[in-house]
Amino acid sequence: MSPRDDSSRVPDRGRGSEIGARDRIRTYDILLRSSNPHLSAEDIALGYKQLLEVERGWRDMKSTLDLRPVFHRREDRIRSHVTLCWLALLLIRLLENRTETTWEQIRRQVQRLHQVTLAGDDGTVETLTRPTAEQNQLFTTAGLPVPKRLTGMTPAA
Repeated sequence: MSPRDDSSRVPDRGRGSEIGARDRIRTYDILLRSSNPHLSAEDIALGYKQLLEVERGWRDMKSTLDLRPVFHRREDRIRSHVTLCWLALLLIRLLENRTETTWEQIRRQVQRLHQVTLAGDDGTVETLTRPTAEQNQLFTTAGLPVPKRLTGMTPAA
């Protein structure tokens, strides 16, 4: 890989100004090889890009999802654990693609919602904090229903 400064050629990544700004700083010439003579240069580059996304996914599962080593002894439990991790990563990628934002930004917005339990002589009420405009937009863009404010009510016995 050889870096070169090329401010005039900035690929459109469609992911916001952060990536565009990084691309303006430095672009790289990369030599890619394949043993398949029928693949075009674009197909080879796409394959490598997908490989990098998969590797990023495994890194995310270890860091973003805060997964730590889990030591299972039975094969069925190991398979179940890996499947659940893969499904979690799949959901993250679907949300990133639908909202065109990063998982860190999505998580930051959603973590601001809190469930509050109010208990009194007449019973308990469970409610969510009022979603902000950004949170409502995030749910709408993701194709998810905005959570209801009142989540539970239990009368006193």
